[in-house]
Amino acid sequence: MTGMEFAVGYLFAWAVRKAKRVAGRADEEVDRTLDAAMDELHDLVSRKLGEDTALQRLADEAEAGQEEPSGRTRQRVQLALEDAAEHDQGFAEALDRALGRLQFLSRTGSGVSAGDSGQAIGGNVEIRADHASAAAWNMENVTVGNPPQPGPTQG
Repeated sequence: MTGMEFAVGYLFAWAVRKAKRVAGRADEEVDRTLDAAMDELHDLVSRKLGEDTALQRLADEAEAGQEEPSGRTRQRVQLALEDAAEHDQGFAEALDRALGRLQFLSRTGSGVSAGDSGQAIGGNVEIRADHASAAAWNMENVTVGNPPQPGPTQG
């Protein structure tokens, strides 16, 4: 997924959250930091695109209760963002920073948790073994190499 696709997704999520607030259904426990970052992205894009009809259509679809923007609206907003970024390096850099912040906050605010003796992961994990070794998230009593020959009582 490209940065512009992420931008469209976040802009739509912002519009959905706004529509819920207006209707009085917003969750009282909304993550304020993520909310503020989404506001910043929306403000940045709105200042650049102004009254662009694609951006207005995105907001209309969110207010109508759609779970995601239509393919055509998504494409139109993405193209408008790409065009703006191609012609304004400052906007492109600001958009990259805003998206990076949102992606970081989305990962860290995932609500991942674990109880006693548990492990919680909010991202990717890769566990690998090579060269006759062993690897696992958690292991006990592991012997690597040639096991000892069984004694007389071990059969």
